[in-house]
Amino acid sequence: MKKAGGLRKKLLTVRVHPGSRMTRVEKLGEDEYRVHVLSPPEKGRANKDVAAALADYFGLPAGRVRIVRGEKSRIKGVALEVEE
Repeated sequence: MKKAGGLRKKLLTVRVHPGSRMTRVEKLGEDEYRVHVLSPPEKGRANKDVAAALADYFGLPAGRVRIVRGEKSRIKGVALEVEE
């Protein structure tokens, strides 16, 4: 995990279920999560909702959650910037 001015990056593997009936985050393993979002997988809407759901789940500002791989895949790599 890399350090950046009092923050460290935590990498997660996230399985996305777009078009769900409700938004929710489930923990599957140590750094593995399943995120259900209402949005369809069109024009990045689901990706934005995934980032927002994870920010809310971890109590982080939305700017500290980034999708780093899998923009067009249901399995994504997500980086969180968390405090030391």
